[in-house]
Amino acid sequence: MQLKRAMIAAGDARFVDHEGFDWEGIELALDRNYRKGRIVAGGSTISQQLAKNLFLSTERSYWRKAEEALITVMLEAILDKRRILELYLNVVEWGNGVFGCEAAARHYFSVSASSLDAVQAARLAAMAPNPRYYERHPDARGLSRKISIVLARMPSAELP
Repeated sequence: MQLKRAMIAAGDARFVDHEGFDWEGIELALDRNYRKGRIVAGGSTISQQLAKNLFLSTERSYWRKAEEALITVMLEAILDKRRILELYLNVVEWGNGVFGCEAAARHYFSVSASSLDAVQAARLAAMAPNPRYYERHPDARGLSRKISIVLARMPSAELP
């Protein structure tokens, strides 16, 4: 499925290799945030995002991050990577009231998720970090650049 490859390419290139946390990605995000003087990057893996989406609020706090880490460890212990990715794709938000890959594919492209082509999948993956904004601004300048980056990374994205 193109969307699986696109989501891994967009935000968690080491998904199949890590055990819930991409320490290098977290370090890069912390460094980038420090240089910008504000939070501009998160470094969360698909496993961490699934933990947050399933069980936690969107509140930003150290306590919520600690809860997310604990849940991530538990998810990684009981589920294989294929199941984690499958669950994530079925709960992630892609717009106001648009949850899951099937709803997103139908909402934006009038096709099933399994019928998405590479460009459509890359667009959805590029939208995932800020779906409500990109739903309202489908021609946002940065979105087309992100889509190109995801497309370029997709061939090397390793699927579980």
